[in-house]
This record gives sequence, structure tokens and C-alpha cells, in this order.
Amino acid sequence: MNPEWLKALIGGVLIGISVSLMLLFNGRVTGISGILYGLIKPVRGEIGWRLSFVAGLILGGLALAQFNPEVFATPVTSFAVAAVAGVFVGFGTTLGNGCTSGHGVCGISRFSLRSAIATLLFITLGIVTVTVIQGFHR
Repeated sequence: MNPEWLKALIGGVLIGISVSLMLLFNGRVTGISGILYGLIKPVRGEIGWRLSFVAGLILGGLALAQFNPEVFATPVTSFAVAAVAGVFVGFGTTLGNGCTSGHGVCGISRFSLRSAIATLLFITLGIVTVTVIQGFHR
């Protein structure tokens, strides 16, 4: 027996442990956009851990594809739509001064009002976007 809620619980615990360790050992909030930005505009002494973090994300995805390929079996959309969506996400991340991982996981856990508002906006606009796009496909 492996209920879906158990997978979500385990994933949430692993994310919580990971961001806590990042803060404890590196003194940094785990915001993916900030970590990537630090590779685009590198600061001396910061490149190694940032590259390691991004490599871990990529290798984790490859491992998931290897051990659980059905997760990637059905493409959700075309490459062009995904690329345009990525540009919008990048713009929103810049506009929102962070991404969902930074605001939603790390910001809210530090009781940041700005992060709580940003997360509510992310979720609300995500729901609106999905609703509108599904409306086009009916």
C-alpha cells in the first residue's frame, strides 16, 4: 500500500529538511531563481555551491525519469508553449522578486508578509491561468 498522500508527505518533509540544511550550513534561503541568477551574474566564492545545487536538480530529474518514467510519459503541451510559459515564469519571478520555492517554502516559514502575499498571488493566478486554458480546450 502506497497512498498518494504519503508520497506528498515524504516529499514535503524532504523539501523542509533540504531548505533547513541550506539555511543552516550555507546561510541562504533556497530560492531557485536566486540560485540561478547567481550563476548568470557570478560572485567569487559562490559558483561552486550554486553549480552543485543546479546539478542536483538536473540529476534528480534524470534519476526520477530513470526509476519512474511514467511521470514523464505524457507531454502536457508542445515545446513552444512550454518555452513561452518559461519566459512568463522568468518575468514573473523577476517582478515578484523571487520564485515559488523562495517565497512559498522559505519566505512563509520565516513569517514574511511579502512572501505570503506573493504566494497567494502565485496560487491565485495559477488557478486562473489553468481555468482559462482549460476553457480554450473544451
